[in-house]
Amino acid sequence: MNNHPVYTDNDPQKETITLNLGPTHPATHGVFQNVLELDGERIVSGVSTIGYIHRAFEKIAEHRPFYQITPLTDRLNYCSSPINNMGWHMTVEKLLNIQTPKRVDYLRVIIMELSRISDHLICNGILGVDTGAFTGFLYLMEEREHIYEIFEEVCGARLTTNIGRIGGFERDFNDIAFAKIRGFLEKFPPILKEFETLFNRNRIFIERTSGVAAVDPETALNYSWSGPILRATGVDYDVRVNEPYSSYQDFDFDIPVGTTGDVYDRFIVRNEEMWQSLRIIEQAMQKLEKEPKDVFHADVPEFYLPAKESVYNNMEALIYHFKIVMGEIDTPKTEVYHAVEGGNGELGFYLVNDGGRSPYRLHFRRPSFINYQMYAPMSSGMLLSDAIINMSSLNVIAGELDA
Repeated sequence: MNNHPVYTDNDPQKETITLNLGPTHPATHGVFQNVLELDGERIVSGVSTIGYIHRAFEKIAEHRPFYQITPLTDRLNYCSSPINNMGWHMTVEKLLNIQTPKRVDYLRVIIMELSRISDHLICNGILGVDTGAFTGFLYLMEEREHIYEIFEEVCGARLTTNIGRIGGFERDFNDIAFAKIRGFLEKFPPILKEFETLFNRNRIFIERTSGVAAVDPETALNYSWSGPILRATGVDYDVRVNEPYSSYQDFDFDIPVGTTGDVYDRFIVRNEEMWQSLRIIEQAMQKLEKEPKDVFHADVPEFYLPAKESVYNNMEALIYHFKIVMGEIDTPKTEVYHAVEGGNGELGFYLVNDGGRSPYRLHFRRPSFINYQMYAPMSSGMLLSDAIINMSSLNVIAGELDA
């Protein structure tokens, strides 16, 4: 007969310790939980728990007209929300067979690449903080502020921008916005170079990140990884190249790839992607000079809300405004999928439409949700301190994880 008492939690008879990493922990960078079994400092196993900030976006979208879903996409990956917005608008344009002018495509590319830089600034800056180097993070936050000032000039908002409309933009970029973009292109490269000088060949940083959480290409593909963490394993998959959208085929840029898929490679890939984004923005600014001025949306009065002044003074504009708002214009009964290259990977929108003004069904392919599913298995056997920087390098954004 066994006289030992039965313990269910932190059993003193067992050699491992149960530790809650999250849901409120500074290292998680979001509201999600990992229940870890530790043998000393080493992780034996872990269970991930998500859903703490689930907001049912996909269900809410079924009761909103297409143009009112943009505030929801804003709040997926809020570190690069304009990419989410543009992806949604392009999905609806694909449904409605709307062809946007080249100038609109190039303006979108500028905003999306600025968003990508902003996203990578956060991830790589925070990775520095998690490895004990705070200086780089402080440098980069000032540069992110300059990007937010550009967004503010374009649309009036900074973080959750609600930028753009189905068919293009709500207004044209003004001279101040273009001047701020040129200023950023001039001032940011030396600061990014200085950031790389602090980290890229820093012996402490390299020893802290090199070889940690290495993933081979086959495993990454089996887990449906995408984005910088997939490219860090050596797979050169980028939606902008494999399935071009918004005239990305008109641009010349490289796809940075790593070799080992470890934390250091993810850091280097994101750094190089910022340089490539700068190349793309410079090309877009040059291409804009050859396009006709004052074109900032497609000529689709059935789906693009007219200017308020036109509604007050033009009967045709008033009629279109009424029909769009009241949902009296038929849409195709079909289903479409459109993907963009988000800050963390392939951000996809699967839209099923029944002919109305709202989606019948809508599903977001959220890269953070897909990338994160591997975190618990890959943490097994890892030191707790290494698991922290592994999570940081995955750049899991809670808003995109839960939706």
